[in-house]
Amino acid sequence: MLLRWITWLLITVWFGGAALAEGRDRDALAELIMPPFSLGEMQGENGVYNLLNSGGAEAGYVFETEPLAPLPGFSGSAINMLVVLDLEGNFLDVRLLDHNEPIFVSGLGEAPFHKFFEQYPGLSISSSVVVGTPYGDGSGNSSLVYLDGVTKATASVRIAHESVMAAALAVAKEKLQGISTVPPAYPNPDLDEPLTWVDLVHQGVAQHTVVTNAEVDQLFAGTTWEDDDDEATSDPEGHYLDLWVVDVGPKSIARAVLSQDGYEELQRFLTISDHDEPLLLIERGRHGLVSDDFVRNTAPDLIAAEQDGLPVALRDADLFVELATGVPDGVAMILRTDRRLGFDPSRPWQLNVSAIREHGIFRPEKGSVTLEVAHQTDERFFLRDTPPKPVPPWLEALRNRQADLILLGAVLLALSTTLLVKQDMLANQRYYTPIRLAILASVVVFIGWWGQGQLSIVTVMGVLRAALDGGSYVFLLYDPFSLLIWGGVIIGFVLWGRGYFCGWLCPFGALQEFAHHLGRLLRLPSYNPSAMWDKRLKWVKYGVLAALVGITLWSPDNLDKAAEVEPFKTAITTFFVREWYYVAYAALWLLSGMVLFKGFCRYVCPLGAVMAIGGLIRGRDWIARRTECGSPCQLCKVKCSYGAIEEDGKIAYNECFQCLDCVTIHNDDAQCVPLIIAAKRKAKQQRPKAASLATLEGAK
Repeated sequence: MLLRWITWLLITVWFGGAALAEGRDRDALAELIMPPFSLGEMQGENGVYNLLNSGGAEAGYVFETEPLAPLPGFSGSAINMLVVLDLEGNFLDVRLLDHNEPIFVSGLGEAPFHKFFEQYPGLSISSSVVVGTPYGDGSGNSSLVYLDGVTKATASVRIAHESVMAAALAVAKEKLQGISTVPPAYPNPDLDEPLTWVDLVHQGVAQHTVVTNAEVDQLFAGTTWEDDDDEATSDPEGHYLDLWVVDVGPKSIARAVLSQDGYEELQRFLTISDHDEPLLLIERGRHGLVSDDFVRNTAPDLIAAEQDGLPVALRDADLFVELATGVPDGVAMILRTDRRLGFDPSRPWQLNVSAIREHGIFRPEKGSVTLEVAHQTDERFFLRDTPPKPVPPWLEALRNRQADLILLGAVLLALSTTLLVKQDMLANQRYYTPIRLAILASVVVFIGWWGQGQLSIVTVMGVLRAALDGGSYVFLLYDPFSLLIWGGVIIGFVLWGRGYFCGWLCPFGALQEFAHHLGRLLRLPSYNPSAMWDKRLKWVKYGVLAALVGITLWSPDNLDKAAEVEPFKTAITTFFVREWYYVAYAALWLLSGMVLFKGFCRYVCPLGAVMAIGGLIRGRDWIARRTECGSPCQLCKVKCSYGAIEEDGKIAYNECFQCLDCVTIHNDDAQCVPLIIAAKRKAKQQRPKAASLATLEGAK
């Protein structure tokens, strides 16, 4: 009956999980793009699409993360997100598309995972973004951007975040040419070179651009406005634009260009606006920089700037400009731009100066051409902060759980030492059962509910999948608490076999043992299969394990559903807060444990099958036996609730849960039959001697 039920469960899970989403085509992706944007055409082989604005112009890129950064999650398959980037490398949207993360599929539910990605819009790929909370007390001035994780699922969201950033940077590297992924440079406050205007001109720091009237005429040639500038016609060699451009952010440059009063006024301004880069323009031609309608402290109406093909926001600094002696006279103006918006003063940029003409007398028609003025200031005047390098995600995970890991390490060390060195002393305690139950209670609370350290077959299958695909095992590092338990369990294989984990460290196994004791308190009947059926049912767990291996190999997308054969997620990870059928399934095993001792652990648990196989590397028989064990004495076998003792008295270590009940019997003069017989024989031998001594005493 149990075999039939398990088979039905796996078939249901198999077909129930078949509806997981496959890769989306263009039409499906187009429906996910938020207006006023729309999806353009694919650009390349990795599924990167153009993002179009409402006018049909290119506004960014749209892509899925899986083709670009297929990092495996805990199910062994990648988490797939939709990412929308603008042309400046800012996130416009990040959405979860497909995943098989067990904790979200049927544990916490999808909502927290979807909500996690709502934190990305507005962030930049240039930022150092990490998942978690600042470590220590030095985070106040850090430029790291922290994303809130999801409780009980931090490892999964870290993997998802790494996928988003890796895919976004891959697209930026290929598509967003010139996008800087480091903080912009800023003037070096400690650099103080004695410079003059002649030095600035000679070194190219002050750059001069001249555009003649004839050159402007040529730009308007063939247009409506080609004959609308009489002055240009009469003086073709005259200077329409005679422009000097100087970045006066560095103090050495500003001191060489401005008078003392002008320099001091600029420094007072920069004290307040410390993120602004001031740009001095001196115009000696006809253009004049701004129109008659220009309003001070606003953006200039005839001048714009760009860097890397992206616009740079300019604004009048509203400063009185007094030039130093020797600097050419002209219309002088200081514009400012905010470095925090991406402007890097150490890299090339250009001014776009509008030359405007009017045609007609009444309601004249205006036309314009653009005069490009390139500029770059020597990098020696600037500093560039080294961007804070986020620690590896595994190290961040270690830091976040430092206290838990220390306590867990102490628990594992104490337990291992006790079982290795003081096993008999522990088993001989008068109140051994209450002591064991207290230990198991701490396992449920600390390792299970608090630490979320319930090991699962999902991890084993994820490792198998990574091994077959030649993938990375880095996902194991995202959950250091469970990884530490795995380390202890693997060592335990050599010393004790399966029993170290199944008997002492499995939270759900502990709950099953408590269910057994509750059943005894309630005086419920106890059911044990016959020896024949017990032996047959113990093979079921290997069949379940084989089925899961098959699903991992040929249908990995269904693994998360099939792994629900373990009730661990319901009982431990989510505290029974799940859909009713998952809760009913977990409750069924706990309730059955009140009459059938640890039925799930003994007969169905696929992780238990893995532990039993791992236990084959056990290097010693750690339970003492006597020659009388098995023949004539069968007491330990009869008392063993796990059925882990053979007819001949030998221990079947692949089924032993290390409860130590047989050790207690073995060492107890009042329970162990060979010890009782030996004590009676010794007492019988001593009675004649005692009688002879009494006779001799009487004769005296």
